[in-house]
Amino acid sequence: MSWVELTAHELHEALKKKSVSAKELVNAFYARIESVEKGVRAYNTLTQKEALAQADRIDRAIARGETIGPLAGIPIALKDNLCIEGIRTTCSSKILDNYRPPYDATVVSHLKKAGAVFLGKTNMDEFAMGSSTENSAFEKTKNPWDLSRIPGGSSGGSAAAVAASEAAAALGSDTGGSIRQPAACCGVVGLKPTYGRVSRYGLVAFASSLDQIGPLTKDVTDTATLMNVIGGYDPSDSTSADLPMPDLTRALTRDVRGVRLGVPKEYFIEGMDPEVEASIGQAIETLKKLGAEVKEISLPHTEYAVATYYILATAEASSNLARYDGVRYGYRTPQARDLLEMYMKSRSEGFGPEVKRRIMLGTYALSSGYYDAYYKKAQQVRTLIKRDFDEAFKTVDVIVTPTAPTAAFRFGEKTADPLQMYLSDIFTISVNLAGIPAISLPGGFTKDGLPIGLQILGRAFDEERVLRVAYTYEQAAEFHKRRPSLS
Repeated sequence: MSWVELTAHELHEALKKKSVSAKELVNAFYARIESVEKGVRAYNTLTQKEALAQADRIDRAIARGETIGPLAGIPIALKDNLCIEGIRTTCSSKILDNYRPPYDATVVSHLKKAGAVFLGKTNMDEFAMGSSTENSAFEKTKNPWDLSRIPGGSSGGSAAAVAASEAAAALGSDTGGSIRQPAACCGVVGLKPTYGRVSRYGLVAFASSLDQIGPLTKDVTDTATLMNVIGGYDPSDSTSADLPMPDLTRALTRDVRGVRLGVPKEYFIEGMDPEVEASIGQAIETLKKLGAEVKEISLPHTEYAVATYYILATAEASSNLARYDGVRYGYRTPQARDLLEMYMKSRSEGFGPEVKRRIMLGTYALSSGYYDAYYKKAQQVRTLIKRDFDEAFKTVDVIVTPTAPTAAFRFGEKTADPLQMYLSDIFTISVNLAGIPAISLPGGFTKDGLPIGLQILGRAFDEERVLRVAYTYEQAAEFHKRRPSLS
């Protein structure tokens, strides 16, 4: 097995033993990128010069006998909506094609201090709006397990980069499933932390009450390791929770005896792929054999989650994306006779069709005469969805569901029908509305060899229990050890 196929914690051990240098690791990953990137298209921007310079710093520290942290020298990819000072950050949108932020996102600052090496910025659905990465203004990222299929979205580039061993780990963002759904499609681990657990400072905003940054990794251990670095209170983010950050790696014990698992009947629905249903059923049986107690529960307002989400998320997007006006930064139309025409043309030429659709939907929901009927009512339903989880967690410790109703679908299958595309996130959206943590990890494969995602949900700020259950299942099932056979 080559270096690029190892997990971050395995690479850390190799660096400590001096079996490999940080520079050799970086060169190995860029060789891998050169080998498979034409097929996968995971990256928008590569930062090889900066990565080699950081690797040199880590190698010098190791040579001096310094103790290195678990992410020092580890090659990591970043979703292209996370700001890195001086590095092109586009959100996969024409309107930000040449934007170079003057500051680092808080998570980027934390990773820099930890010694992580940034390989580049990964492709995504434009402004994180999509479930397939088909909405990128630049490329269509391919699923490493089958290049004719989507990698999920909106963090499709990050998930594909990890699955294709083009990065040891990656960061993504999750507004309605955008870490977990691509993790499921690409057969990797993806965690959406509790809202407020990870600072959003320096994340280009889509829907501010829903967005959350999280890791995509090859196994649960790496997820816990990244969370230890990126999590914690940040005064620069007014929604950051001022709570102590536990050492999540301590939660990784193979023990679910007595853990109460809730299985919501609303998540096993008509239209779900039978192979997905069977795999999740087997995963639940595995956890039961390991000592967990399984109980059917009800989350009665689940049927309203998609409609609620697409009112609230689009309303917030309408407000957040108003700043892209062609004046201060970003794309400006070269042809405009006056100020109003400059605004209109810059936005119509700079934004793609899905972003325009959501801005218009959100503007309508917030408009005079419709605010109470749509936005206010959606906020009320959001409260009911959160109460469903509050009630459920009185009798269970975690909730187990499929991550997505199907495995990765083919390109073009759902682009003509936005509603069908939106339903790809039907099992992930409620988590964001409630603000709770959830992880997706490999839970099986279809007969065609496509990954199936198992989702585990927990109480707010109880990432420890979520990770413990995920780790116990992962170690028993070992689906995470499979790799796609890219040439």
